[in-house]
Amino acid sequence: MMALSEAVACGGYLLWPRVLLFGDSITQFSFQQGGWGASLADKLVRKCDVLNRGFSGYNTRWAKIILPRLIQKGNSLDNPVAVTIFFGANDSALKDENPKQHIPLEEYTANLKSMVQYLKSVDIPEDRVILITPPPLCETAWEKECLVQGCKLNRLNLVVGEYASACLRVAQDCGTDVLDLWSLMQKDSQDFPSYLSDGLHLSPKGNEFVFSHLWPLIEKKVSSLPLLLPYWRDVAEAKPELSLLGDGDH
Repeated sequence: MMALSEAVACGGYLLWPRVLLFGDSITQFSFQQGGWGASLADKLVRKCDVLNRGFSGYNTRWAKIILPRLIQKGNSLDNPVAVTIFFGANDSALKDENPKQHIPLEEYTANLKSMVQYLKSVDIPEDRVILITPPPLCETAWEKECLVQGCKLNRLNLVVGEYASACLRVAQDCGTDVLDLWSLMQKDSQDFPSYLSDGLHLSPKGNEFVFSHLWPLIEKKVSSLPLLLPYWRDVAEAKPELSLLGDGDH
């Protein structure tokens, strides 16, 4: 039998491609049971690691500051094959009711552009980036949440829509893909509140909706990736290392 040290010497370190999900609580919570991020990770098992870099309560001003701490210029083989940028639910909070999270529309636009440009500067081109607009807001449900927290309604769906439009314009200007959740969830007078658990965050149905619309965009970017390491029936019985110490392309 081959010694472990020999195996280390023979087989190169396997680079596992990565998909990076960057956003606020809607991304942070996406690894919960039935979450859209967990569904992506399941779909991409043995092809890609899906990294959850969601930060509950964050806006684009803070996101822009931390992005270089999450991704730096290095081995380009190690770069994410796809990055989602999913902010706006907090930026669009009303200034008078929620000044801590609110970001003016022009700054939100500039921050998104700056993040796409930063990714480009570390060799992640715009064709790997997917911007996601905030989903619509159900004001009646969210107002109940606000009252429980001892504050007034601090977001309005029409205002969220302005941020969603700005996100679309950035995607157009920068040449990235975009998923317009705000419009898609309200299309054909759908019952969009059913996509939300509390008026703002996603319900199980909302998670399914996001996954089903995001997957085609991700799939385009990962379709050429091989399944890593051979299917078990294809492993050479007598000398498994012949099958297992290759380049991982199967």
